[in-house]
Amino acid sequence: MIFYFSATGNTLWAAKQLAVFLNDTLVNMANADTNIEYELKDNERIGFCFPVHGWRPPLLVRHFIKRLRIRNYNKNYCWALCTAGDDIGLTMEYLSKDLSSLGICLDSIFSLIMPESYVGLPFMDVDKPQKELEKKEKAKNMLAEQIKSIEKREIGIVDTYKGRWPRTNSYLLGTLFIKCLITDKPFRVEEEKCTKCGICASVCPVNDIKGGKGMMPEWKHNNTCLTCFNCYHHCPKHAIEYGKRTKNKGQYYFKKNRIDNN
Repeated sequence: MIFYFSATGNTLWAAKQLAVFLNDTLVNMANADTNIEYELKDNERIGFCFPVHGWRPPLLVRHFIKRLRIRNYNKNYCWALCTAGDDIGLTMEYLSKDLSSLGICLDSIFSLIMPESYVGLPFMDVDKPQKELEKKEKAKNMLAEQIKSIEKREIGIVDTYKGRWPRTNSYLLGTLFIKCLITDKPFRVEEEKCTKCGICASVCPVNDIKGGKGMMPEWKHNNTCLTCFNCYHHCPKHAIEYGKRTKNKGQYYFKKNRIDNN
């Protein structure tokens, strides 16, 4: 069983590859009900796939784990894989602590560097096309090796890139990220560009946008926004901005290309 969350599609690509090669079931954490209870088959693997948000697991993932109940757990093999535009800091340490509260132990951990999608800070933008392609090709090869380790149920594998300042990034910057940057308040629509297609509302993983075809989108300001920028990246007219921080920046979401055809 693979529990996953994905916004702009990087993690979804990885999760689908894992599910196919491991013959495991995918469970979207964003679609979970209030009461989350699953039953494992004997000796069934448990996997967690998600993007890194502020050098930590996304709040949606952490809230999911708090409510998670698993029946028939008997020290089943458990692994986790996260995707990020660069380093992951202490993301897996946070995940391990959350899972330990359920009595679940992480056996091996992995990370993949994927194209950048976070544009919420002045100095951050999406990758250039060539770098995007290079990251995807490298990730494809890395994932193939990681799948082998998971298939063999190898224990103690730490195939992650924490970066040079993991504690500073996860503890200090991560705290600032949660307190100051996870908010939908700066989102706005340039009405002259908006075609009221409804795509932004349909791709929001937490249903934080009031809208649909023929409607001007409005953010609900109900403290559910993850600032995953899925709405921003999927807008076909680039009509959504995050204050002034996204002005003249690029857009990205995972599209099928030759990464799936090699």
